[in-house]
Amino acid sequence: MNVVVSGGGRGFGRTIARRFAALDATVVVTARDLAAAQRTRDELPGAHALRCDLTDPASVRQCADQVGELLGHVDVLVNNGAGFLAQSQADDDAIVRTILSGTAGTVLMTENFLPLLRRSERPDVVTIVSLEAESRSDPAHVAHAAFHAAKAGQGRYVEIMSQRLRPEGIRMISLYPPDFDNDDNAPRDGVLTAQSVADCVVFAVNQPRDCFIRSFHFEPMS
Repeated sequence: MNVVVSGGGRGFGRTIARRFAALDATVVVTARDLAAAQRTRDELPGAHALRCDLTDPASVRQCADQVGELLGHVDVLVNNGAGFLAQSQADDDAIVRTILSGTAGTVLMTENFLPLLRRSERPDVVTIVSLEAESRSDPAHVAHAAFHAAKAGQGRYVEIMSQRLRPEGIRMISLYPPDFDNDDNAPRDGVLTAQSVADCVVFAVNQPRDCFIRSFHFEPMS
């Protein structure tokens, strides 16, 4: 597999990049901070690191062009990168960045990587949304409402594209987890971990091509 992971410099992006690399996939790690992407790359055999700012259309286009030159095609695109915004951190610029990285970033990544996905015999787009995109999210969550809005827009885009791309055999798979423990070494003791979320991703992309799993909706932890 050729796999591209956005926001792969830390957190779940790093976890899922490691997981695919362990399955002998060729992984391209992207991040706004190239040094962060390079740190993840250095842990993975045969991996690549590229800068990609999800709020900048030119940066996303350039990233897709570079991946095309490196790999020729993409089998799995993981839309993981998205800025988090706490209520206490909100100002006008932060709100705009949150909306752009979460919603527009997912749209730009998907649209620009579609030509490379169409060259694959097993194309999947996996998008890490959030329970906070749903009406049953916790109203007392520390996230600013702009983050909820960005995730809701991200989720809606994936739903629409799932319907439009299915005739081409391109699967759009979205995950709606609550907050989970991003520590790669976290014990699986009843608290959702990054490893468990990664298990769901790997399970979905390895299903037969006639099996369309559109989304994983997780129960909140409490």
